[in-house]
Amino acid sequence: MREISPALNATADQFFATLQPPLMALVTDIRQQKARGSRMRPSVVLIDNSGLLSAKGRTTLVDKVAELVDENLCGRGEMCEQYAVLLALALDHLGIQARPVSGEAIYFDAQGKEIYRWRHVWVRVGDELIDGNVDSLVENPAVPKTVQIAPYWGPIQATPRDRKLSGSGARIGPDNDVIGIWWPDLKKWLDGPFAILAENT
Repeated sequence: MREISPALNATADQFFATLQPPLMALVTDIRQQKARGSRMRPSVVLIDNSGLLSAKGRTTLVDKVAELVDENLCGRGEMCEQYAVLLALALDHLGIQARPVSGEAIYFDAQGKEIYRWRHVWVRVGDELIDGNVDSLVENPAVPKTVQIAPYWGPIQATPRDRKLSGSGARIGPDNDVIGIWWPDLKKWLDGPFAILAENT
């Protein structure tokens, strides 16, 4: 099981040893789930209204990107930027022009009351958006447990009413783990198993 340390100057185990008890307990649970193969997958709760690729292609792709980003020691609860950049690279590689968008996300409860806002990153693909990493917010210690948002892939105008995404146009810089580790692995997968899947769907 490959683990990526959040710190450039420390291994995953060295970084783990510096964590405070609550976060150490969370990471221990994440590690156990990884060992069991029981980590959450975006496709399980994905709201899918897209016409791009095939339905199987979309769910397989969002899960594969999640699987790679989840190699971060602390999971992917704080990895929306890495997730979006990696997914955009994958779509571009498949001939679908995409770009990660940085901006503000506001989340609402069932009554329309705001419950949380933060800087977030998602993917724009023409008139569609992909907000693919939000199922993992339940593991982000900074996010209230009342924020339970399902991933969405579909037209911008049909974005679920439980969120408002406002892009700021802020530049997203390169990420060492995305470019150096995850993208080479994802590209190989896209050209191999995913290409075979696409031919048969």
